[in-house]
Amino acid sequence: MRQIVLDTETTGLEPSQGHRIIEIGCVEIVDRKLTGNHYHQYIRPDREIDEGAIEVHGITNEFLADKPSFHQIVDDFLEFVSGAELVIHNAPFDVGFIDAELSKLTPKRGVITQVCKVLDTLVMAREKHPGQKNSLDALCKRYGVDNSQRDLHGALLDAEILADVYLLMTGGQTALSLGSASTGTSTGGSAIRRLSASRAPLPVIKASEDELAAHREKLKAIEKASGGASLWQQLETQGSARAEELAEALD
Repeated sequence: MRQIVLDTETTGLEPSQGHRIIEIGCVEIVDRKLTGNHYHQYIRPDREIDEGAIEVHGITNEFLADKPSFHQIVDDFLEFVSGAELVIHNAPFDVGFIDAELSKLTPKRGVITQVCKVLDTLVMAREKHPGQKNSLDALCKRYGVDNSQRDLHGALLDAEILADVYLLMTGGQTALSLGSASTGTSTGGSAIRRLSASRAPLPVIKASEDELAAHREKLKAIEKASGGASLWQQLETQGSARAEELAEALD
């Protein structure tokens, strides 16, 4: 199964008020393994960014002045995500902005759910951890994901962090599989090494008589010091009795 962990940064909070996407970050997961492939793009919104939004993500109007518009990058973006399941934290926000951008195109491109499924990790987290904080930062703390570089929000960084959180939250590993080509810079990793079925059996090293004698002496000392409460001694006694019963039954 191919999944794309996605995050966006925007000029403000409401696409209905004309706010636009200014950054898209995507991280690819295939069969629950991070592949190292990603899509990342800054986008010129052709409108001013709210001051409050700049305080959150640090992206300025000046920085975006020479970046492409959404209509210039939409084909590459849709090609990267098409047919995948989008994994998004608070999906209605990002999906709403993506659909608003698609609706501005000529001709219009419909909505993103026509080419992708969508999984909302915020809904998942609320079901898994009811009554607790389930922001991305809270989930990082809960699952031990390092988000120390997240002083400002960034779409690609947040997508990478969310990918780790999602895999941990759903019981999966987060190590990279073999790297491959990507849109943007790819990062290679190491595949899991499996032992050959034809390998030689591991040697079984048994305790010597001296070691067994030292073990018995140690158990006697523990038994004496604990007033007969040595659990190990009790288990060994029960095991010996059980072995004698089995031997008698076999005879």
